[in-house]
Amino acid sequence: MPKQKTHSGSKKRFKITGTGKIKKQQAGMRHNLEVKSSSRKTRLNQDQVVSPADAKKIQKLLGH
Repeated sequence: MPKQKTHSGSKKRFKITGTGKIKKQQAGMRHNLEVKSSSRKTRLNQDQVVSPADAKKIQKLLGH
């Protein structure tokens, strides 16, 4: 039986931590940055842990 390939788009977007959690970049930092406050931009620029419901799907795409 052939091996399952890693999803190319997913491996660029998600990172697995040492404890097995999946981290992602928060959305909303691509455009219209001049209208957003500094504190909002600081908050949006931090990585977030993916919710458990989505983590199962992402792990399958990443081949884990």
